[in-house]
Amino acid sequence: MARGSTRPTSRDVARAAGVSQAAVSLVLGDKWRGRVAETTAERVREAARELGYRPNLAARNLRLGRTRTVLLVVPALTTEFFAGVYTGAARVAAEHGFGVVLYPSPEGVGPARDPFASAQAALDGVLASSMAADALTAIRGDQLPLVMLDSDPSGSLGAATVNLDIADGVRQVADHLLGLGHRRFLHLAADIPSWTFEVRARELAARVGAAAGTSLRTAAAPISIDGALAAAAAALSAPGPRPTAVVCDDDKLAAGVYKALRRLGLRVPDDVSVTGLDDLALATALDPELTTVRLDAELFGERGMRALLAVLEGRAPDAGDIPVELVVRASTGPPNAS
Repeated sequence: MARGSTRPTSRDVARAAGVSQAAVSLVLGDKWRGRVAETTAERVREAARELGYRPNLAARNLRLGRTRTVLLVVPALTTEFFAGVYTGAARVAAEHGFGVVLYPSPEGVGPARDPFASAQAALDGVLASSMAADALTAIRGDQLPLVMLDSDPSGSLGAATVNLDIADGVRQVADHLLGLGHRRFLHLAADIPSWTFEVRARELAARVGAAAGTSLRTAAAPISIDGALAAAAAALSAPGPRPTAVVCDDDKLAAGVYKALRRLGLRVPDDVSVTGLDDLALATALDPELTTVRLDAELFGERGMRALLAVLEGRAPDAGDIPVELVVRASTGPPNAS
C-alpha cells in the first residue's frame, strides 16, 4: 500500500489472503488453533505484514476491558542483561498484541514514583525481577497478575516464577576450576540481598566444600568495576595463602578483579584464574578474554512473557529452568605451582 494512503483494514487483509474477515479476526486475535488451518493462518499473518496492517487495539480493548499492557520491573539498567530481557519480553508481547512498559527501580534511591495514577487500572499484568521486588509494593504491582523472574519459587509473590539455572552455572564454574587443580578460592560476591546471589554463594560453597583440601573465602562488593577493584585488592592482599582462583558473581565484578590483580603485579591466569557470570560484551573486551557463564537474556524475557500470558489466560506456564552454559576462555588455567 502506498505511503500516505488509507490505513489498511481487516477487510483488506482478508481480500489479500483470500479468506473471510472472521478468519482474519481469529488469526490476529490468536484464537485460530483448531478453527483455521495453520497454512491459512500463516497466509493471513503474511498478508497483514505486507499491508502493514495494525489492529485497532483501542476498540478491541474497550470490548475486552483490558489495556493489553504489561509492566516489566527491573533493577537500574546498569548492564545490557536487562536490555536483553526487555527485548525478548517485548518480542513475545508484540506477537500477542501487547505492549511492554519498562520500569527501572533506581539503584540506591529506592523505587521511583508510581508511573501510573493507578497501576491496577492501567495494566494487565507485571513481570518483575527479584532484585527489583521492593518496587512492586510502591506501584501496587503485587496486586496484579504477576510473574517473578530470577526468584525463589518457594517464596514467590507471583503466580509463577521463571528462572535461569544459575545453580548449574555455578556448579559448572566450580567443576571447571577444580578440574584445573585449584583448591584456594575467593568468591567476589555481589552485595545485593537477592535470591539469585544467595543461590550462587550456596552452590559454590557446596561444590568447593565437597572437594578435599579446598578453602573458600568470600568478599562482598557492589556491582561496579571500582567497587570490585577495592574489594578484590583488599581480599587478595590479606594475610595467608593467596587464592589461585576468583569466582565473580558478575562479569563487571571480574573486570574489577583484573584491575586489582594488575595493580598487585599479578597476571591472569598465570597467577590467578578469574571467572564471571552473564557473558556480557565486556567478557570478550577484557584481555585475556573472560571465562564466564552465558545467560540467554532474551530467552529469559521471552519465557517470562509467555508465562505471564499463560497466567492471564488461566493456563499453567511451562515448567523448568532455562539452561545456562559455561564458556571457557583464556582467563582460567592450572594454578601456579608456587
